[in-house]
Amino acid sequence: MTTLLNVIHVIVCIFLILVVLLQQGRGGGLGSSFGGGAQVFGGRGAGNFMTRLTAICAAIFMLTSMSLAYLSSAGDRELKQFETTQQK
Repeated sequence: MTTLLNVIHVIVCIFLILVVLLQQGRGGGLGSSFGGGAQVFGGRGAGNFMTRLTAICAAIFMLTSMSLAYLSSAGDRELKQFETTQQK
């Protein structure tokens, strides 16, 4: 389970980096350097699509981050419980 979450987390992280870099900001962004003025998604559609894609990737990234943190702390809780039972 942890391995699968790690793989998903890394893939989403790389994809999130690419999506953010491809967004067109005030200065044109990295997206304008690929193809110059060619519009793949239309004039306004690219902004909405990229914004939604960024939000979805960010949500998945946060979920996998919290899941991995919870799973890694589960071992700490078991160890702490084991230590308290050994001291009694």
